[in-house]
Amino acid sequence: MQPMNLDLSGQSALVTGAGRGIGRAIGSALASAGAWVFLAARTTDQLESAAREIQQNGGTAVPVPTDLSKEEDIQSLFQRISDRAGGLDILVNNAGVGFFGPLVEFSSSDFDRVMQVNTKATFLCCQRALRLMIPKRKGYIINISSVVGFKGYPNQAAYTASKHAVMGLTKSLAVEAQEHGIRVSAVLPGGVNTKMVADARPDLDPKILLQPEDIAHTVLYLLSLSDRAAVDQIYIRRRGSQPF
Repeated sequence: MQPMNLDLSGQSALVTGAGRGIGRAIGSALASAGAWVFLAARTTDQLESAAREIQQNGGTAVPVPTDLSKEEDIQSLFQRISDRAGGLDILVNNAGVGFFGPLVEFSSSDFDRVMQVNTKATFLCCQRALRLMIPKRKGYIINISSVVGFKGYPNQAAYTASKHAVMGLTKSLAVEAQEHGIRVSAVLPGGVNTKMVADARPDLDPKILLQPEDIAHTVLYLLSLSDRAAVDQIYIRRRGSQPF
């Protein structure tokens, strides 16, 4: 389901972390609205499954196996998009990893991995998307952050640091990009029924969590707004949780 009158026909979109969970739901929603969707993630079988599902529903999807911790993979991903689509209209930076535990015991290698995928890959994808969007003076970049982009929880220091960094990047980029006709927004979900949340918060009952489709609908809402509107961020929490 997509917002009324949303037609993304003729537009190209890239979703990272698109093999499962939130990214898979976003890719499906964009394709349902008519976009030509490039799906990027590291796990090939999940990507191909997501692409087949879109194609069986009448959409267009291109799976591109990509290790987002490697800059050369990101460069190849955007070269393929440029070659196949001639540009990019929508970027959804959703890929992320989470390692959890007390900071006093946390390994520096796990910290580096979280920052590499969650923050540096977001930076690199934004940079390369801008190079495709600026000449056309249009585009939309949506960064999927998290409630930990403005809150802190125990045993989540590295993940929280990475998402705070994503918010800083998003805020600065929104100012830089607007002169080129490009909008930049962040979506900050609370608990979503994904494997990462299950790992981080095993105390939460999956039945009370948001679903990946809730985040996909939020992305479609942003894309349905007129060019007059610019939204900096949307915090979407599970009902019954504490606001802010």
